[in-house]
Amino acid sequence: MKKFLTLCFVLMGLFVITGCEKVEEAGKYKEGTYFGSYQYESYGAQYVTTAVIYVNNGGVIKSVYLDSTYTKDGVNTTKKTLGDAYGMKETSAGFGNIPGGAEWYEQAKKIEDKVIAEQGTSWVKWSDDVKTKLDVDTISGVTISADSYIKAIDSALSQAK
Repeated sequence: MKKFLTLCFVLMGLFVITGCEKVEEAGKYKEGTYFGSYQYESYGAQYVTTAVIYVNNGGVIKSVYLDSTYTKDGVNTTKKTLGDAYGMKETSAGFGNIPGGAEWYEQAKKIEDKVIAEQGTSWVKWSDDVKTKLDVDTISGVTISADSYIKAIDSALSQAK
């Protein structure tokens, strides 16, 4: 009986130890940090969108960071650096599909999160054949023109394959 109880405790211990271990699915990318960019023109000015993507040793996208150069009041900066001072909340509220509106960085975060959740950009729907404009329903809660962000992400991910 003593041997049986010992065996039961050992098996329960193994179950507890291995049963609580989180097993991640293997991803499809190479481990590393990847940088992508895409240059675009808006209202006659040239800007650069950048994407930084971290892929863990399991090949899984763990973080995405998007930003874009911007000039405000004659000062060169980035949209994320401006934060609330970028001033998009009221404009995005006017589109009617984001109650109360959302700033640029809040909308960019939705794109970042979606890329992590979907492990890439295969979910993106384009509204034209040359892939310059995203379908309006592609990302819920996003009113920004996201084509440059998707292209920067794709540039970074192409290095990770």
